[in-house]
Amino acid sequence: MPKRHYLKLFSELSKSRLLKLQAAVLFLTTFIDWIVMPFITKLEGTHLPVFMISFYMLLGASDGLIQPLFKKVRIYRIYLFVIVLDLIQIASYALIWTDMVIFTYAILSIFTLQAITFEISRVHTIDFMKEEIAIKDYLMLRSFIVSSAIIVGSLSAMVLDYFGIELSMILSLLAVLGVFAIVIEFRLYTRLKKIVQSDETLIVRQKSLLNEKITL
Repeated sequence: MPKRHYLKLFSELSKSRLLKLQAAVLFLTTFIDWIVMPFITKLEGTHLPVFMISFYMLLGASDGLIQPLFKKVRIYRIYLFVIVLDLIQIASYALIWTDMVIFTYAILSIFTLQAITFEISRVHTIDFMKEEIAIKDYLMLRSFIVSSAIIVGSLSAMVLDYFGIELSMILSLLAVLGVFAIVIEFRLYTRLKKIVQSDETLIVRQKSLLNEKITL
């Protein structure tokens, strides 16, 4: 039965703490963004010229071009940048009470950076998962989580709009959810940092032993 493929993916998820942290971060951040996205799209048409909307789309499409620049970057530093971006995003929600145009520009800038960072982290994270799950399964699970988050986020935005919930109230609720996401991101950051530093220490020791053998 086709459903066994889904069961296999989720069984792999339950085996790995690192994979579970990644899945939680991926779902929460995507879910939050896709609740905000429709409201920001509406604000774009009200406050921003086509030139600026196209400019942000152009920047968002540049992730594939700049990937090689980040080939040597350590994965935990990418997640540290994600945490900083999320903190800035939560802080930017306050702009809704001061200047809607600046708020729109700020959120679009953050979304653009998040999209680029998302693609960079996806490529770098594969190396950490190849020992725990097949790469094909990992990418399939990642796509499943992203699609689920987008669907749930979009449906939530529809419901919130239908009931006429004010954007300020929505952002306040998302800020609380964002803080929870940051806590999980920090746990993922510390775990990846520990793995990377342990691997680097092991490599240094292996080189030292090799040099000793050559000297002898």
